[in-house]
Amino acid sequence: MAPSTALARIREEPEFNGRQKAAILCMALGAEHAAKITQRLSNDEAELITFEIARMERIAPDRAESVLLEWIESTVASEALATGGVDYARDILEKAFNVQKAQGILKRVVSQLADTTGLRRLRNADPQQIANLLRNEHPQTVALILAHLPFPHAAAVLKDTDPVASGEIAFRMARMEKVSPDMLLLIEKSLGADTELDFQQGLAHAGGPAAVAAMLNLLQGALEKQILEKVAEMDPALSEQIKNLMFVFEDLRGVGDREIQRLLREIETKTLALALKGASAEVRERIMSQMSQRAVASLTDEMEMLGPTRMKDVETAQAQIVAQARALEDAGEIVLNAAGDDIVVG
Repeated sequence: MAPSTALARIREEPEFNGRQKAAILCMALGAEHAAKITQRLSNDEAELITFEIARMERIAPDRAESVLLEWIESTVASEALATGGVDYARDILEKAFNVQKAQGILKRVVSQLADTTGLRRLRNADPQQIANLLRNEHPQTVALILAHLPFPHAAAVLKDTDPVASGEIAFRMARMEKVSPDMLLLIEKSLGADTELDFQQGLAHAGGPAAVAAMLNLLQGALEKQILEKVAEMDPALSEQIKNLMFVFEDLRGVGDREIQRLLREIETKTLALALKGASAEVRERIMSQMSQRAVASLTDEMEMLGPTRMKDVETAQAQIVAQARALEDAGEIVLNAAGDDIVVG
């Protein structure tokens, strides 16, 4: 039967719902391929589809064909959306089908995504769980998701990501400027997440070199260097741009007195002691110069009590202090000089 006849036939009969279409697809693809599909579903989703398969009577070949055709069309549209956005998807569909049909397919795919609005569950999920969820996803998909999570959350996910992949993810995130909400809805739908991010109409700003710099500020240490080196391999100028936007612990040497004093009020003595264990003599002197003699003595005692310290703990403490400094800057309470420019206060 011709595809047009199959599609016409299904319109004359009651529509299958989403679960029934998924069940028909699994039956048509066979057990081996169906198993690969259900492995990516939640337990509840897999159970619902299995129930539909069990209770489904024999499906007429033309109706099964129409479901398969719809799946193929949606797959083409979804892959095109994920690759280059709505305009690119429209161009691909028009070449694959025709203008009128392309518009219909694109409208249907986008409308199927309209019942969701973002990546809410990911905001509250454990970073390691997110990393596991995204382990087999394309770096561009991971970059899009991390660009729409809070920086601390994104950085924590990157820590649990394959170091080799982390560099490419950061590279793609740095090159990102504006993202279509339809693209984000598509990703959310494919991951099966609930909603959380509020997408505005039009294109949403996300990613960019500044976002990557803010995320790397929370990493520091060996992973930060590996990521920057990977980005430099692909685009040396972009890597340098990210570095210029970053503020690392050693940059406290160039921060003003008032800024240091304000920052110290937010930092616990133990955290500061840990951070200074791995700091240069210049940074130690700079920070201690803004402390009272009594506070310096207390800090020195704390550092001695710590004894030999793991570098991982030192880097974590330094990252916490950098994050606090960034938070104060975002609140307009201090001014940081990440790029080595002169600071004007007041």
